Amino acid sequence: MTHPIHPGEHLAEFLEEYEISQNALAKRMGIPRMRVSQIVRGQRTITADTAIRLGIVFKTTPQFWMNLQARYDLEIAEPRIDARTIDPLVA
Repeated sequence: MTHPIHPGEHLAEFLEEYEISQNALAKRMGIPRMRVSQIVRGQRTITADTAIRLGIVFKTTPQFWMNLQARYDLEIAEPRIDARTIDPLVA
């Protein structure tokens, strides 16, 4: 079983590929350096605001970043839920 990949791991790859520091990225995005650092370390989620800014800087869509976050959130949450305790409406 593989571990869920936090969007910060992907962001770290972008930083490496574009040869840009966390500090330089934060300045380009107009956000505190700590926000970038916390995302890269997996301690903070990517919000809609951050996704829009990342999309502009890296010329991706905000949806790309939001999808990474949503996938991670689902992969973390799913094992915690016991489906046998939920009563579905449809058989």
